[in-house]
Amino acid sequence: MRLVAKTFFGLEKVLAKELEDLGAGNISILKRAVSFDANKELLYKSNLYLRSALRILQPLKTFTARNEDQLYKAVREYDWSHYLSNDKTFAIDPVVYSRFFQHSKYAALKVKDAICDQFRDKTGARPSIDPVRPDLLINLHIAEDKVTLSMDSSGDPLNQRGYRTKPYTAPINETLAAGMLLIAGYDGSRPMMDPMCGSGTFLIEAAMIASRMAPNIKRREFGFMRWGNYDPELWKRITEEAKAKIVTPQHRIGGSDISVMAIDIARQSALDFGLKKYIDLSVKQFTEAEANGRGGLFITNPPYQERLKSRDIFLLYSELGSQLKHKFSGWDAWIISGNAEALKSVGLKPSTRQTLYNGALECNFQKFELYEGSRKQGGLKSE
Repeated sequence: MRLVAKTFFGLEKVLAKELEDLGAGNISILKRAVSFDANKELLYKSNLYLRSALRILQPLKTFTARNEDQLYKAVREYDWSHYLSNDKTFAIDPVVYSRFFQHSKYAALKVKDAICDQFRDKTGARPSIDPVRPDLLINLHIAEDKVTLSMDSSGDPLNQRGYRTKPYTAPINETLAAGMLLIAGYDGSRPMMDPMCGSGTFLIEAAMIASRMAPNIKRREFGFMRWGNYDPELWKRITEEAKAKIVTPQHRIGGSDISVMAIDIARQSALDFGLKKYIDLSVKQFTEAEANGRGGLFITNPPYQERLKSRDIFLLYSELGSQLKHKFSGWDAWIISGNAEALKSVGLKPSTRQTLYNGALECNFQKFELYEGSRKQGGLKSE
C-alpha cells in the first residue's frame, strides 16, 4: 500500500532519510510530506519510530472538484463500507488550500453528509460522528481543485509523545525540535547543550535520539488501533523490539533556563520518560552556561522579540555570540530565530542557513562552526 507521512516545511529530507532507515521503498519527497510504499508492519513502525513526522496517512481516493456538489458526488460514490459500518464512528479532519473551497469546515461537512447519506440509502441507518475519539479519522486534503481522502492511522498528531503534560509559554513543537536535531546531524555521539531550554523540548528529543528510544513508545493509542484489520500481536512484537533497542547515551545532555518553572517542567517530563539521568538541568542565565564536553552540539531557540524591548533583543543575541566564541570553541552551534536582524548581532558568519516555520512564523535556522585552536580566528567570522 501507498502511505503519506506528513511533516513541517523544511523537514521533508530528514523524514525521507528516517523512512529509508526504516526500510520503506519507493520514497518520494512532496511538499510538507513524503510518500512511500509500505505494508502493515511498516505502517505501525512509522507511527512508532518517525521523529520528524506529524501523521501517517493511507490515501483512499483522489479526484477533482471545484464546487460543493462535485465534492459531495465524488465522496458519495466511493464505497465506504470497506472501512465503516453503522456501529462505528468517524470524523473529518480538513486541510484546505483552495480558492474553490473558502471554508474548510463547510467542506468537511459536505464530506460527512455524503458518507452518512450513502449509509442511510443502503441500510436505513448511518454511522455517528465522534470528533474526539473516532473509530475512523478521515483526512480531507484539498489543494485548489485536487481532493484527496485518506485514513489517518495516527489519530492524535505524532508530536504528542506524552511527556508534555504541563503547559508552558510558547514551547517548540516536538516534531519540529526532533527534525532540527536531525538536520544538525545529532545522533548522540557528542555532547549537547541548550542554554535557553524552556520546558526542555530539545533536551528530551535529544535524549530519545541518543538512547535510541522510539519517540512514541509511551503512547497508548493510535488511530490504526481502531481499524477493523488491527493486529495487536504484530503491534506487541514491534513495541517489544523497540524497547530492546534502548541504550544508555554515551554523552551528557545539558540545559538551563532563567525560569524555575520551566526547569521544573523539563525535569518532570524527563523523569516521566525515564530520561532524567541523562540530562543535566539548572536554573541560570544563558551567559553562565558552560560547555559540557568537547566537540558538541549547541542548539537553542532564543526569544525573537515579542517579550523584549527592541534594543534588548540585539544585546541578547550579541551576548549569545560572545558565549559561543569564548566557551564553545570546537562545537557546532545551531540557532533558530524569527528575527533575521537580531541574528546578525550574533557576530558570526553562518555556514548553513535553512528556512523553517515555528508555528506560523517564518524562521532562519542557522549553523555556526566554532573552530578550535589555530583555526579559531578563521572560523569565527564576523558579519
